[in-house]
Amino acid sequence: MAGAEKRNITKSKIVNYIINHEATSKVELSKDLNLSMPTVLSNVNELLANGIAVETGEYESTGGRKAKRISINPAYRYAVGIRITAKHAGFVLVNLNYEIEKYERIRLEFSTEAAYYLQLSEALERFLSDVENRERILGIGISIPGIVNSKERMLIKSHALQLENYSLSFLEQIFSLPVYFENDANAAMMAEDLNNYRNALYLSLNNTLGGAFCIDGKLIPGANQKAGEFGHMILVPGGKKCYCGKQGCADAYCAASVLTDDTKETLEQFMKKVEEKDGQAVKVWKEYLNNLAILISNLRMAYDMDIILGGEVGGYLADHMITLGKKVMEYNGFEHDARYLKVCSYKREASAVGVAKHYLQAFIKTL
Repeated sequence: MAGAEKRNITKSKIVNYIINHEATSKVELSKDLNLSMPTVLSNVNELLANGIAVETGEYESTGGRKAKRISINPAYRYAVGIRITAKHAGFVLVNLNYEIEKYERIRLEFSTEAAYYLQLSEALERFLSDVENRERILGIGISIPGIVNSKERMLIKSHALQLENYSLSFLEQIFSLPVYFENDANAAMMAEDLNNYRNALYLSLNNTLGGAFCIDGKLIPGANQKAGEFGHMILVPGGKKCYCGKQGCADAYCAASVLTDDTKETLEQFMKKVEEKDGQAVKVWKEYLNNLAILISNLRMAYDMDIILGGEVGGYLADHMITLGKKVMEYNGFEHDARYLKVCSYKREASAVGVAKHYLQAFIKTL
């Protein structure tokens, strides 16, 4: 390995460590990353001099000189994430500390017409209108429901958008910044810290149900970019018709739309009814959790790894994990707890955050 490449890797490790900790010290960096103190001092001093890292106070003294608290300068770089669905578009601005600076969701029905691209471009411009230092934005990540070939800029198939073999280059051309495309469930998994989840799968419980998984910290796309299509596994043979045309798919029982389509209300409104113990809402919710428990049990048996519950429903599950865990254990006689169930890190627009992080992580690798 060349010296410059080795230095880049070391610096990237230090930056990622600082990002994943609210604050740290040089001693902590040396100990936890197994780096010599001269190496840490050299890299941290360079990060401080360039404004990438900042000193944010001091730790309590343990007898000697107080150690400086070191944090990332979140405003050093930004990236934009856009989540496209059949009916909406969600926008996030994410800083170098992987924090959402701004968020907005608008109703915008997807279309391949030029008017749609213009509306999307104008909506993004309005979203960024009050952002200072626009030159610090690295790029725009776009998450799309469907099988995406990122390198070829192709949407291979999307039942949700009713498209097949569709070139995404038209969408790319409306923006002045670099653009990256990814499947929405893969993008949501990318929003998680894959250093913590070395082996895990992600259930994206949005209006359509998607999934993704990583092994040894690397996202597995599959031979044909179809890995993780858990929404179209058969959960109930001969059951409800799925939008894909099959009957009994997990999507027809575990997508967020299952909770809201009959009433035409928002998920937030539905969950408020559950909280208020509305009889019909509670009944629907219990049935939903039971179906979700069956799906989770099947996935656990197949993959034997942590399962992250994300998407719009995932954002509400923190208060229902005990109930869900008990239901899962009813279907899994091989384990005595469900500690492998995890709640997603981002409660809103995780897919948009994930595609935005693509640019931030690529930037960190070049330091």
